[in-house]
Amino acid sequence: MDLATLIGLVGALVVIGAAIILGASSEVFFNVPSLLIVVVGSLFVVLVKFSFGQFLGAFKVVARAFRFRLPSVEGCISEMVEIAQVARKEGVLALEGRDFSSPFLSAGVQLMIDGQGQDTIRAFLEKERVLTLERNREGAKVFSALGDVGPAMGMIGTLVGLVQMLSNMEDPKSIGPAMAVALLTTLYGAMMATMICLPLADKLSLRSSEEARMQALWIDALLAIQDGVNPRIIEQMLKSYLPPSKRELQAEKSG
Repeated sequence: MDLATLIGLVGALVVIGAAIILGASSEVFFNVPSLLIVVVGSLFVVLVKFSFGQFLGAFKVVARAFRFRLPSVEGCISEMVEIAQVARKEGVLALEGRDFSSPFLSAGVQLMIDGQGQDTIRAFLEKERVLTLERNREGAKVFSALGDVGPAMGMIGTLVGLVQMLSNMEDPKSIGPAMAVALLTTLYGAMMATMICLPLADKLSLRSSEEARMQALWIDALLAIQDGVNPRIIEQMLKSYLPPSKRELQAEKSG
């Protein structure tokens, strides 16, 4: 599980919730019509922009921001070097039945075991990589759209509340509470966008880039193994995926 996503979302909600509870009359911050306008209204508006499949798929993809965490680059390099050593000493058939850190990697190894050529392996894995990238990007677009629509729906709800308030000006005592309710939709829209939707969209974009980079590493390594490249050469080749600071650190340790 990616704790950063969970801690960030829960922490932000706890801070706002604590500020509301510590203030006076915290119950006024809950209003069902305002929630309907902002949350349900935003979902329907965003649905117009996407197909049902894209819309529902975004919520499946976003679950990965919580429960799925990619292995580290260093760990992947070590794993690929180990696979290369086994394939070089015992042959690729010795990899049959082993567990790997990713279904993507498992599929690539299985293609090698089945005796597929480099062109077939590259074509299959590159297609899978592109499709994964597209799914993640579509999910990010849906939540980015929710982040854009939420504040706008909040403003619409505020305007609806103001119209209702101004149409009932006979009772001055009702103006204050009615104004507070009208402003709640703006608050809900800002919270939905700033605290939930836009951060999740950014996390999905980041996860998409990280996963695409990791899949590129696996493809390069598998093709090198298939080509019979020495495991030590493969290790040096894959270190290019490390940030410069980590490369320098590893070089110092090796020295």
